[in-house]
Amino acid sequence: MGSTSDLPIMEKAAKVLDDFEIPFEMLALSAHRTPAEVENFAKNAKSRGVEVIVAAAGMAAHLPGVIAAMTSLPVIGVPINASLEGLDALLAIVQMPPGIPVATVGINASMNAAILAAQILSVKDEVLQEKLIDYKEALKQKIVKANVDLSVVKYKFKTN
Repeated sequence: MGSTSDLPIMEKAAKVLDDFEIPFEMLALSAHRTPAEVENFAKNAKSRGVEVIVAAAGMAAHLPGVIAAMTSLPVIGVPINASLEGLDALLAIVQMPPGIPVATVGINASMNAAILAAQILSVKDEVLQEKLIDYKEALKQKIVKANVDLSVVKYKFKTN
């Protein structure tokens, strides 16, 4: 993440990764304030066993793109709502030049970034694939239950 002020958003990603039992690193790295550390992280991530990088940043939001420029690993960007309702960060992350892709999730959507990272990793991990299938089935069941619960809610003009 660009700074520890992003932690409240990124904790959601950490929880997902923990729940799926995926080992992860959590660092504060700034493309502007600590560029040497960003370069060291990006260039050495693969040799440390990192397979997917989730990078969050707000405002100018260069961190995901700078990392993507220095590694062949997939990078998932999380735009953080630090100013302009997060639109500045979203556009900075999603509008990468040809050859430097950054998969980008919605503003503050670190949970989706972690799920996408898990899906990428599950391509070669059948146990993780099963956990994801179970997770998505649980999401489905939550909506099925919500409709059962809604069926007993009564209004004068409600037809179902």
